[in-house]
Amino acid sequence: MVDPEEQAGQDRARKERKSILLRLDPAVHEALAKWAADDLRSLNAHIELLLRDALRKSGRDVKAAPIRRPGRPKA
Repeated sequence: MVDPEEQAGQDRARKERKSILLRLDPAVHEALAKWAADDLRSLNAHIELLLRDALRKSGRDVKAAPIRRPGRPKA
């Protein structure tokens, strides 16, 4: 049987966002940033959206938390 505190720690670790360093050509960065701004998304959220779409299209869909809708959060 799993200790409830240990299980809570494992669940929390799974929910944490992962950070990566991504090196991009400046022109690619600029184009992505403009595209993200056009869709009212942060560059990070837009890159994640593109990666999720690519995973889904290649048959490698993952069970991940949904991405927040574009735009400002409601007050």
